[in-house]
Amino acid sequence: MFYIDVPTKAEINRLIDTRSPASVSIYLPTTAVTQDIDQSRIELKNLAREADQQLEEVGVDKRVRSAVQDQIEEISEDDDFWAHQATSLAIFVTPERHKTFRLPTNLPASVHVSDRLHINPLLRVMSRPDHVFILALEENQVRLVEAMNGEQAQEVRVADMPKDAASAVGKSTINDRSHSRRIAGDEGQKVRLRQYCRQIDKALRPFLTGHEEPLVVVATQPLASVYQSVSSYSEMLEEVVEHSPARMSPAELARLTRPVVDRVLADRIEAFHELYEARNGEGRATTDVSQAARAATFGAVDTMLVDIDAVLPGLVDRESGAVTLDKEDDAVNYSVVDEIAARVLRNGGQVLGVRADDIPGKAPLAAVMRYAV
Repeated sequence: MFYIDVPTKAEINRLIDTRSPASVSIYLPTTAVTQDIDQSRIELKNLAREADQQLEEVGVDKRVRSAVQDQIEEISEDDDFWAHQATSLAIFVTPERHKTFRLPTNLPASVHVSDRLHINPLLRVMSRPDHVFILALEENQVRLVEAMNGEQAQEVRVADMPKDAASAVGKSTINDRSHSRRIAGDEGQKVRLRQYCRQIDKALRPFLTGHEEPLVVVATQPLASVYQSVSSYSEMLEEVVEHSPARMSPAELARLTRPVVDRVLADRIEAFHELYEARNGEGRATTDVSQAARAATFGAVDTMLVDIDAVLPGLVDRESGAVTLDKEDDAVNYSVVDEIAARVLRNGGQVLGVRADDIPGKAPLAAVMRYAV
């Protein structure tokens, strides 16, 4: 398996609630190819120096800065940790502790220093299903494939997975036309396919427990529909790829299913745009950062799109939500967009991390509100 630990909603909330005068958030690209990981470790040291410089410039005590650097160095020197990576790495550091997440999404190198942690790039990871499981299902074979970004893919071994449909039901074939006291012909075949699919679902259940990644089924009919009818995995996509997976490699399966996976986020963005247009005429939609900040502070934002690359340095008043923008990013201010997103999430709203082109007017954010503010 790939080494991925995407944060849960509870972990995101803990990151949002973290406060320290020396909070450092680092994002950097990594690779699952161990012999190529040194560049990422070098990049981490460069970003750590930049973070220390920002803290020094605003007068943070040397002992506090040293504690932050000790936390980063503990990560930097952990050879076993670096031998197990994904596509990107998120590192969150305070003088007391650190937390890392190995991510399937491509994120550029960046460092953010403030009194709170910078979560905006994580929202892209939470919104876009770059890490998926693919069930390649045939009567004569079943495989589970794990894929990242529609490119990297590998087959995953699952305990107690049936070999094929016939052996799963104790038959030499499920296509015989002979009669029995219970089932015969096409009816008998469907019953046996359902038994086969139930055994697959039973084998997958303990493996997928705790996962929230989408499961994409690749199979021909009627097997695809039969499996959908018995699956207990809540994140299985409704859209099936009706294609024979026979003789397809994991990488080929990843490329085949990528359009289906991409449509998950695309459909959510399209639904947002439709809702945005409907609410805009009612005074319940905005791309204005100041208005969105006030609405988020009072719990009025229902859904928001944010540009994961947008960093607007400044401050947001805790009580009123008033925004004060700064010209430069430093260790005193923070990203206003990030803070607004955090307030939306804290008040039970939904935030999708996207690119600027997906937001109305290519603004840093767009919000749909529960009521006008």
